[in-house]
Amino acid sequence: MDNGYRDTFQFWLEDDYFDEETKEELLAIRNDEKEVEDRFYKELEFGTGGLRGVIGAGTNRMNFYTVRKATQGLANYIKKQGAQEKGAAIAYDSRKYSPEFALEAALCLCANGIKAYLFDALRPTPELSFAVRKLGCAAGIVVTASHNPPEYNGYKVYWEDGAQITSPRDKEIIGEVKAVTDYHRVKTMPREEAEKQGLLTVIGKEIDDAYMEELKKQIIHLDIIREMAEEIKIVYTPLHGTGNVPVRRVLSELGFKKVYVVKEQELPDSNFTTVSYPNPEDPAAFALALKLAKEVGADVILATDPDADRLGIYALDTKSGEYIPFTGNMSGMLIAEYILRERTKTNTMPEHPALVKTVVTTNMADALTADYHVELKEVLTGFKYIGEQIKWFEETGSNHYVFGLEESYGCLAGTHARDKDAVVAVMCLCEVAAYCKRQGITLWDQMLALYDKYGYFKEGLHTITLKGVSGQEQIGKIMEYLRSSKIAAFGDFKTVAIKDFSTAESLNLSDGSVSSVKLPKSNVLYFELENDAWCCVRPSGTEPKIKFYMGVKGTNLQDSEEKLQALKTALLDKLPDVSK
Repeated sequence: MDNGYRDTFQFWLEDDYFDEETKEELLAIRNDEKEVEDRFYKELEFGTGGLRGVIGAGTNRMNFYTVRKATQGLANYIKKQGAQEKGAAIAYDSRKYSPEFALEAALCLCANGIKAYLFDALRPTPELSFAVRKLGCAAGIVVTASHNPPEYNGYKVYWEDGAQITSPRDKEIIGEVKAVTDYHRVKTMPREEAEKQGLLTVIGKEIDDAYMEELKKQIIHLDIIREMAEEIKIVYTPLHGTGNVPVRRVLSELGFKKVYVVKEQELPDSNFTTVSYPNPEDPAAFALALKLAKEVGADVILATDPDADRLGIYALDTKSGEYIPFTGNMSGMLIAEYILRERTKTNTMPEHPALVKTVVTTNMADALTADYHVELKEVLTGFKYIGEQIKWFEETGSNHYVFGLEESYGCLAGTHARDKDAVVAVMCLCEVAAYCKRQGITLWDQMLALYDKYGYFKEGLHTITLKGVSGQEQIGKIMEYLRSSKIAAFGDFKTVAIKDFSTAESLNLSDGSVSSVKLPKSNVLYFELENDAWCCVRPSGTEPKIKFYMGVKGTNLQDSEEKLQALKTALLDKLPDVSK
């Protein structure tokens, strides 16, 4: 079938399997050679987390056919595991075609004799993670493109532990998906028939209620929340996504009285009309929330991304009257420090406690865990590796998970879910804010106190987008160049060691010795630098991007900012011309 992208394009145009709407879309672009190539030069890659891509007709796009084909591969894998009776749970967000893609996936599973539990309306990604374990499912699917622009959608796969698939299961499922080469062998069935046979079950309120109860178990000082409920003012925006209902519900049930929701961004909107990039990492996403905060005199501003697994915050600086943006590292550290401090104080810290972070997350976590005698576990980038640690802790009894975080605005308190959870993060952060308010300070004051105690750690991220076939080649060349160069210093920052996760080896530059890196192999390069500085390079697993992470430790806010800028400049200066 595939003798080049034009042959595949022609197959989609002519074969009876594809509907007329799809064919009309393709006919409209038939004379745009670059567009035809981009849509058909490859299949939308089912990576270690699933699918993500631009919505549209073609093998390299998100559409009914790529969703159904991926689900057939997953169904084949579930059946080979003998787990079809356990079934799979399916959730979706507010994006274009999310409900339709979710139903398509459910009906493909049902046609393969696998029970599908489909949510009755949009839900946060972490609630799907919770539902997988609550219902005893073999797998889970979330139709979401997280915080990507409106033209994207995606499809994430979870396994029975509630975490996204990891090695070796990810590669096994990818193998099954790639083995589905004939569209005509992909199964589906009518919805009415699936429901009649008891294969399709719609779920909703019962899972919501159970999820809420689990979230509230993470509260340490409910009395303080109740005491400050009338005092603290919270502005919240769901950015047109799934967070609106669960976030408002949990804050209401805990007793918070003054929660102001950004009306313009309250309701689901697949076009994300008020924000071009619905990402709480982007300051532009906070424009309307900041306006509302100034009107009501808010203490804290919160924003969750469309599938409600990431949280961004601003907090009031009473000295300047301005709202200060927090990175994911900063908000994660506020919650982590509060949990460790208050669980220690109230004697509710479990035995052998552990905090889990990714390799590109702030080194303040190292200082914090050392202070509270909590074991620190470091994993590869991606929250699925934090979820995997929880599973291992439970299987071996080696540790009790107390908190996990990654720099990209994701964290998890509790083990009700095995993915980052912005709903529980909102709840925990609001408890921290209430605690601070009772002390007469703000979250920003508390952050400054952490810097004073543990060090002025500051982190940054630089991303280069390189699309298409040539972009992939450029990304490969950048990684190859950085690997071969063995860079001894980035400006004034001398390299201590270079960790290459693709070979699982660490090179000590002072004596040339090589040691092993005890993490799964991955296309990641990590440069350990002098004086608590570091930088890390990795291609994105879900987008046509290469990411450059960096971190420093300064003597004060200005010093850390200057050091970070100097490191960023030095890092970018080292890149080959191909990336600039």
